[in-house]
Amino acid sequence: MNLPDRDTPDTSATNKPHGDTMDEKERYAEGMKVRRAVLGDAHVDRSAAKLTDPMQSEFQELITRYAWGEIWTREGLPRHTRSLLTIAMMVALNRGEELRLHLRAAANNGVTQDEIKEVLMQCAIYCGVPAANSAFHAAEEIFNTKPVE
Repeated sequence: MNLPDRDTPDTSATNKPHGDTMDEKERYAEGMKVRRAVLGDAHVDRSAAKLTDPMQSEFQELITRYAWGEIWTREGLPRHTRSLLTIAMMVALNRGEELRLHLRAAANNGVTQDEIKEVLMQCAIYCGVPAANSAFHAAEEIFNTKPVE
């Protein structure tokens, strides 16, 4: 395995999905597009309202640039797969609120309820039955709730 020399600058964090470099404003703009596509305008608008809160503003900008602008825009995995992985990680980390958010958002990435069920079954083995049980309850709650228009 070839690892970069410690003195070589790491430019991998500045790549656009197609290999072109992005500056921070471009990364933020790309991140906002993906964030809206995945989570929906209503959720992102609520989060964007926190940009005026001195406690939240830098954090909201950070997750938009790096979670959404850097990671979710990478070519290596389709959004569908990233969505399923994120659901599994939220189960593993016992992050119920984020799990619910990504369960709702999964449909925007073409994820089916059957695929989510399979991920939760996998989580039962690798994350534990109690974690999967909570996740199944959350999924049932999300899937049985009518979407807010």
